[in-house]
Amino acid sequence: MDALRHRPSSSALPASAVADADPLGDDVAVALHTLYELHYRGFPDVDPEWEWNPELLRFRAAVERVFLDALRSGVDGGADVEGVLDELLVEHVPGSGVSHHLRDEGDWDQMREYFAHRSIYHHKEADPHAWVIPRLRGQAKASLVAVEFDEFGGGRGSRMHSQLYVDLLVAAGMSGEYLHYFDDVPAPAIALVNMMSLFGLHRNLRGSLVGHFAAAEITTAPSARRMAAALDRLEAPAACTLFFTEHIEADAVHEQIMRRDVIGDLLDREPELREDVVFGVQATELLEARLADQLLSSWGSGESSLRTRRRWLVSQNG
Repeated sequence: MDALRHRPSSSALPASAVADADPLGDDVAVALHTLYELHYRGFPDVDPEWEWNPELLRFRAAVERVFLDALRSGVDGGADVEGVLDELLVEHVPGSGVSHHLRDEGDWDQMREYFAHRSIYHHKEADPHAWVIPRLRGQAKASLVAVEFDEFGGGRGSRMHSQLYVDLLVAAGMSGEYLHYFDDVPAPAIALVNMMSLFGLHRNLRGSLVGHFAAAEITTAPSARRMAAALDRLEAPAACTLFFTEHIEADAVHEQIMRRDVIGDLLDREPELREDVVFGVQATELLEARLADQLLSSWGSGESSLRTRRRWLVSQNG
């Protein structure tokens, strides 16, 4: 943070310190997200020349290594693409996930906390996935662009999913400002976005990005259906529900496109990427499970899932 407040230089950043950091902890999550944000909107007080500074990229590579190693060691791996995708379609009864909790017993405060966690991604929804487009060919490329077109509102700014989420936040009495709640959420929500950026920014991880994208599209529709039911039960504003009802139909279609046209064509052309696709699916499930544990364990103890209740209350009243 201190380095970014100054002009870019050739001074080395402390890459050696990264080895002792918790790869899925707060320091790595915040550092990596900050470094990646230079490729998104950047920061008003940071010189844009930092984006491609060699010493910064060397430091980022060190942080990425510990994060990526943790993801790889946390999953089973394999090459059974069809198997891992089919498993995502299995609806376990009774369900025990976050959307099940919010549908059945969650209160409005918990719902708004959930909105805050998810805002870290939804403010830039579909942006990380766009980086994989020039890395694909043929039908895989064309079909992924078709999915992205829907994510970006079919050419209408007011219908972009990121804008629909801003509308959701405002309707819920929250701030729609970009990354407003970044300091409120702990590592699990940030790590999910970091994973997308990591996969998108590295051509050799294009299969993992496609696997992640497919996993997200497959699991979103049933989850969105439960979230819409939860919001109906809580009598939430219509703009909150709209974000999720928009995903119910759209992502059910996207699931088929991703499986058949994107992954199918990609693996026909590059069958050696099967393990990468599996890794992308499994890494997504790993980090989603960590976020669910954070939320449900906090709520089960009667505590806020955010960093401090005081900060949350201030941010709401501010």
